[in-house]
Amino acid sequence: MRTRRGLCYPRVIASSSSRMTSEKEMVRNNQEYESSISRKRLRKSPENTAGVRVGVGGCNFLESLPDDLVLLILAKLGSSASSPSDFISALITCKRLHDLGLQSQVLSKASPKTFSVRAKNWSDSAHRFLKQCADSGNVEACYTLGMIRFYCLQNRGSGASLMAKAAINSHAPALYSLAVIQFNGSGGTKNDKDLRAGVALCARAAFLGHIDALRELGHCLQDGYGVRQNITEGRRFLVQANARELAAVLSSAASTSGVPVLTWNLHPVPHPHPHPQLRHLTGSGCPLLSDYGCNVPAPESHPANRFMTEWFGSNGGSTGSGLRLCSHVGCGRPETRKHEFRRCSVCGTVNYCSRACQALDWKFRHKAECVPVERWANEEGDEAAGENDDGGGNGDGEMAVDS
Repeated sequence: MRTRRGLCYPRVIASSSSRMTSEKEMVRNNQEYESSISRKRLRKSPENTAGVRVGVGGCNFLESLPDDLVLLILAKLGSSASSPSDFISALITCKRLHDLGLQSQVLSKASPKTFSVRAKNWSDSAHRFLKQCADSGNVEACYTLGMIRFYCLQNRGSGASLMAKAAINSHAPALYSLAVIQFNGSGGTKNDKDLRAGVALCARAAFLGHIDALRELGHCLQDGYGVRQNITEGRRFLVQANARELAAVLSSAASTSGVPVLTWNLHPVPHPHPHPQLRHLTGSGCPLLSDYGCNVPAPESHPANRFMTEWFGSNGGSTGSGLRLCSHVGCGRPETRKHEFRRCSVCGTVNYCSRACQALDWKFRHKAECVPVERWANEEGDEAAGENDDGGGNGDGEMAVDS
C-alpha cells in the first residue's frame, strides 16, 4: 500500500500464534468489563441499599435462609426480649421479617415484656398487637389484655373471657384474678359474689405456686370465709407463703453479684413519731419479714398491674363516680361499684381488693400510718357497712388488721 508521496508502509507479517493471543486478550478484557458493570448494578440495586448483605456472585444471605430457621430465631428473640422495642426493631427491618414475625409460632412464645406497653403509650395499634398475641395462644397476652379490658376499658365480658382462657391453660395469675372477681362480685352486684368459687380458684392458683393466692387461701381458712374455718391450716398456709416469698427473692437475686439481697434493720417498722436518735434506723423494707428486722426487696409487679396503676394514676388515683383503687401500691385494681372493697377496721382510710393485698400493704406501709379513730361512723360509713356486711368472718365491709 502506497502513500500520496509514493512511499510504502512497512509490511508486517503476523504469525497465526500472535493473532490468536491478541484475540484471547480482547475476549478477556470484555469479560472483565462486563463483570465490573454487573457488580456496580448489584451495589446500586434497591434490595442491597436496604442493608441486606450480598455475598459472592450476588447471593442474598437472608433470602437464602429457610423460613423455619427464621421463625425459630424470631421466636427466641420474642421470648427473651426485655422490652417491646427489642422485638419491634426486628420486624421493621424488612418485609420478610415483618411477615414472619407476626406468625402465630412467634407470637405464641412472646414474653410478657415483649408486649408490656405503658399506659401513656396505649393506642389502637398496641391494642391490635396485644389482641394478635392473644389470638395466637399466648396465655400471658390473654391475661394482660383481659385485665386491661375488664378494669381499664370496662369491657367486662370480653376481659373475663380472656382471663378465663388463660386460666384454662393453668395460668396462676389469671386464676387468682378470677378469684378476686368472685370474692368481690366485680362487674356486678353484691349478690353476684361466689365465695366458694373464689376459694376453689385460689386453691388451684396456690397449687401452681402463686404466693398471693396461697396467702389469700390462708386468710380464708383462718376467717372461715367461703370455706369451713380451720385456723391451724390457715396459719400453715400463711407460713408457707412467707417462706415461698423469701425463696423467690433469694433465687431471683442469686445471679446478681455485689448487690445485698437482705439488709438488717434494727428498727424494722417505722413509728409515726420516732425518737430523734432512732430516725436513722428506720428503713424501707418489704413485706412479711419486716417484723424480724429483715428487709426483703419488693417483688416486681406484673405488667398488667403496672399498666392499671399508671392508667388510673394519670387521673390522680381516681376512677371516677366515687370509685376507689386498692390501696396496695402493687395492685392497681379499681372498684367496679361503690363500696366494693373492704377497708381497714382500725382507721377506715384505706381499702383493699383482697386479704392478700391488705397483708402486704400492712407490713409494707400501712402499719406505720394506721391510727385508730372514733369508729368513723358517718353516713358514708354506715352505707358501706350496710352493703358489705354479709355476716361471714370479719365481714366484707371491714378488714381486720394483721399483727
